[in-house]
Amino acid sequence: WWCIHTLGPRWNTRVIVVPGLPLVTSGPYRWRWLRHPNYVAVVAEGVALPLVHTAGVTAAAFTVLNAALLTVRIRCENRALAAATTPASA
Repeated sequence: WWCIHTLGPRWNTRVIVVPGLPLVTSGPYRWRWLRHPNYVAVVAEGVALPLVHTAGVTAAAFTVLNAALLTVRIRCENRALAAATTPASA
């Protein structure tokens, strides 16, 4: 929830960079070594919640499938963020 609260109305499920708005650099986004803190929480939740209910196979399956989806998603977000932070050529 910290990530969602920090992003405020910018949080959504789509990859959107609004031109002219600065990147969020506060809250969990202030650490450069942790570029996608929301996904850290999603991964932890995806592993922990099934294990609370002794569903180890579900936790393992979710982790593998989620890793595949997040790989695609994070690459897409990184491209969008790079394009937003790269100055346009004259």
